[in-house]
Amino acid sequence: MSTPTPLSPGTPPTTTESAPDDGALGWLRALGPRGRRAFAGAFGGYALDSYDYFTLPLSMVALSAYFGLDSGQTGLFTTVTLVVSAVGGALAGVLADRIGRVRALMITVITYAVFTVACGFAPTYETLLVFRALQGLGFGGEWAVGAILVAEYASAKHRGRTLGAVQSSWAIGWALAALVYTLVFSFLGADLAWRVMFWTGALPALLVIWMRRHVRDAPEAAAVRERSAEKGRFTAIFRPGLLRVTVFASLLSTGVQGGYYTLATWVPTYLKGERGLSVVGTGGYLTFLISGAFTGYLTGGHLTDRLGRRRTVWLFALLSALCILAYAHIPAGSDTLLLVLGFPLGFCMSAIFSGFGAYLSELYPTAVRGTGQGFTYNTGRAVGAVFPTTVGFLADSWGVGGALVFGALGYGIAALALLGLPETRGKDLA
Repeated sequence: MSTPTPLSPGTPPTTTESAPDDGALGWLRALGPRGRRAFAGAFGGYALDSYDYFTLPLSMVALSAYFGLDSGQTGLFTTVTLVVSAVGGALAGVLADRIGRVRALMITVITYAVFTVACGFAPTYETLLVFRALQGLGFGGEWAVGAILVAEYASAKHRGRTLGAVQSSWAIGWALAALVYTLVFSFLGADLAWRVMFWTGALPALLVIWMRRHVRDAPEAAAVRERSAEKGRFTAIFRPGLLRVTVFASLLSTGVQGGYYTLATWVPTYLKGERGLSVVGTGGYLTFLISGAFTGYLTGGHLTDRLGRRRTVWLFALLSALCILAYAHIPAGSDTLLLVLGFPLGFCMSAIFSGFGAYLSELYPTAVRGTGQGFTYNTGRAVGAVFPTTVGFLADSWGVGGALVFGALGYGIAALALLGLPETRGKDLA
């Protein structure tokens, strides 16, 4: 008689001869039916989160012309989004620990969808800035809550690649936004096109309807959370046993996201403004960048299970910094080289994120997992927002391409932060 294989919460019994974690898609089978529905909800939520986020960077040139903005003012859009997202992420994390992962996830999706649509109706720069800030409330919480939901279903063996697959949905949302941008700005005048881009942000409402009917929290993790006296207590992540983790995890998030959002915010402007590419040309270059990102998310997820969380982040922090320096110093007229380097740039700056969902989930106990992950990841977003804003102000004197090198500093901060964090590969979250 065969011996039962250890399973993740919600996975039906099986035997060693038909172990659910065998094969290329074993990580998906190991989730079980309920876990796969949770995966689909988190995957879709993060893809649409990405789509709604990129409606702004892709429309930046049109917005600048419409409202008569300088580089500093346009950079402020990203800053307020990311700063407010820290508040939204912290609140969503506490909610996830108190009312459950799925309910908190639906709240975040509805929030970012409503205020993305509202941006399309903004009559002034100031109004748009306020709506974008409010969009950040939902944007900040979605990833952290969705990642925890899936992490608590995933097996320890496959948690890195499972969360890496969730992370890859960011590239899909980015690609969808780039496609819609190319179509909308090709057929409509720029003054209307940027509004239409924001109006398409209503799509996530359909996902919420499906999630409400089909997605549930992982039973074992939910039971542990309900029994805890510290459930959703914000101060718990600053007590002696967790204070060091909270500080260094926040620094890690700051460095990685400072580098990433510098690129995500300014590469479209760099390609169109300084390289003189058309809308279609910019879309073509972004195709290489985004395809590299998608491949990077999946590859990074596998590596974080094989090499460990810390080694994978160290590797891609170094490679991302080198790619930024190379990309920003391509000689004028070398458009083919610009195109080719877009793939490794997207690959490295995305692969470093693949282990984040697993790593941050494993650093905190079940009762405050949402609180800890929501706070550290989104504090990184808020402080990391200084990077794209600094690039915006430096761009007037250095040029966008020259100022992009500031993003490499973020990856150096991330590498140093790992010195204060433990390796968690293989940890059981139940």
